[in-house]
Amino acid sequence: MLIKQLSVFIENKKGTLANLTGALVKNNLDIRAIAVFDTNEFGIVRLVVDNPDKALEVLKKEGFIAKLSRVIAIEPEDAPGSLNKIFNILSEHDINIDYIYSFVMRLHELPYIAFKVDKLEKAVEILTANGINVVNSEEIRGK
Repeated sequence: MLIKQLSVFIENKKGTLANLTGALVKNNLDIRAIAVFDTNEFGIVRLVVDNPDKALEVLKKEGFIAKLSRVIAIEPEDAPGSLNKIFNILSEHDINIDYIYSFVMRLHELPYIAFKVDKLEKAVEILTANGINVVNSEEIRGK
């Protein structure tokens, strides 16, 4: 139930994102989600792609500093307070959220939310037990 996410360390300068995404395009890799977190000089790009292992290889070959990690993607209920409910469930079970971001799949109207937490397997088990739809890699790849 965990998905692979790429984290890429980049310089915060014109053209860097174009170079990164261009390397993926050249290799037929499809970006399913992207989030960029920046400072004045550097940034971290977090990506969910259709073939994360190949993307890691491509990016490293192109000179990017990249690593794979596992995150949880969920499909929250479309109701006021649904994220608060999820945050409370994780907090009550002593699970810390390192960061989150949302992304929308073309076939879905509601966003997925990607979580990086300190206890991945425990979080998946708890969220699933509480009726939260935890998304798998095939759903992210659109298969």
